[in-house]
Amino acid sequence: MDHLYAPWRTEYITGEKIEGCVFCYISKHAELDEKSQVLFRDEYCFVVMNKYPYTPGHFMIIPHFHTDSLEKLDPKVWMRMSQLAQQGVAMLKDGFGAEGVNMGMNLGSAAGAGIAEHIHLHLVPRFSRDTNFITTIAETRVYSTDFQRIYEKLKGLATEYLK
Repeated sequence: MDHLYAPWRTEYITGEKIEGCVFCYISKHAELDEKSQVLFRDEYCFVVMNKYPYTPGHFMIIPHFHTDSLEKLDPKVWMRMSQLAQQGVAMLKDGFGAEGVNMGMNLGSAAGAGIAEHIHLHLVPRFSRDTNFITTIAETRVYSTDFQRIYEKLKGLATEYLK
């Protein structure tokens, strides 16, 4: 049997559970932005680190409006999300050193959305050689750096890039 040491999972297993939509909870509790790893917020959206990232620096742009339908989103909110996506890509490339960025939305559980009830846009920084055999063979991802350090770095960059 193989063992993968993952001490960061302790908080997930033993931490407090949020009832209802986790994104609405974060949206309504700006006083908990540091704990929730929020990078930015305004009247339309907030930008938050993904707690279970594909690569270091993976974050999401989320509207405050609770909906599972992109087609029901106010066009002003969608335009703001798009603007933040452009700024976020610049932040990841110029400030964080990403060599590329994957961006996308999984609309509905059939499309792979982990939190299907509230739409969100993923920005995933990519680096040459950021995957290896363990991803392919063992279907396991290795997060190679400290999550809190990445949050602090991106939080500092967000003040410059996300406006």
